[in-house]
Amino acid sequence: MPAPTASRVDVTGEAAELLRRLTEAHGPVMFHQSGGCCDGSAPMCYPLGEFITGDSDVHLGDLTVEGLDAPVPVWMSKAQYEYWKHTHITIDVVKGRGAGFSLEAPEGVRFLIRSRLLTDDELTSFGLV
Repeated sequence: MPAPTASRVDVTGEAAELLRRLTEAHGPVMFHQSGGCCDGSAPMCYPLGEFITGDSDVHLGDLTVEGLDAPVPVWMSKAQYEYWKHTHITIDVVKGRGAGFSLEAPEGVRFLIRSRLLTDDELTSFGLV
C-alpha cells in the first residue's frame, strides 16, 4: 500500500510553544495517547524513549514543530487506535493541572486532544475505505 498523503496528527501554536520549552529543558520528546484509567484520556508527553513502545502500539505520525531539530512522534495503543482510526487528532494545551507523569504537569497547564473525523480523501489516503 502506498504511503498516506495525509496526516493523522497536528499541533496548535500554543502547544508547539510549550513543546519548544519542554524540549529545551528535557531534550527531544514524544507523545503517547493515554487510554484512560488514572490519567483519563490525555496525550502524555515524555522524554523521547522514556515510554517504551512496542507491537501493542501504533505510530500515528510525527509533529513537525518549528524551532525543533527533530519531529515529535505521537503513539497510541492498538486497542485504543481501533476506536480512533477514523479520527484526526490535534494536540492542544489548556490551563489546568496536568497528569503527574506528563512533562507539562509542573507548568500549570495540560495537553489535551481535539479531534475530528477524517475526511473522505484522508480515509482513502489511509486505506480505510
